[in-house]
Amino acid sequence: MKTRFTEEQIIKILKEHESGKRAADIVREHNITEQTFYRWKSKYGGMEINETKRLKQLEEENRRLKELVADLSLDNRILKDVLSKNG
Repeated sequence: MKTRFTEEQIIKILKEHESGKRAADIVREHNITEQTFYRWKSKYGGMEINETKRLKQLEEENRRLKELVADLSLDNRILKDVLSKNG
């Protein structure tokens, strides 16, 4: 799902809240739902912009590793099936 806000923009919005601005005002000003605001807060709360870039890199690496494990598991399963039919 593509968001209309970048991680940098989300961090800036959360910084407004940390500086004392009410969540209801922020939600109304940026035309987002409270659920979105609190989801962002749980994911990005207390982060700096450079940390979000690192988070994005780690998430991408995790995605690639999961894909690799799935491929290897499938290959392993196919080899076991072939061996059991030949044995």
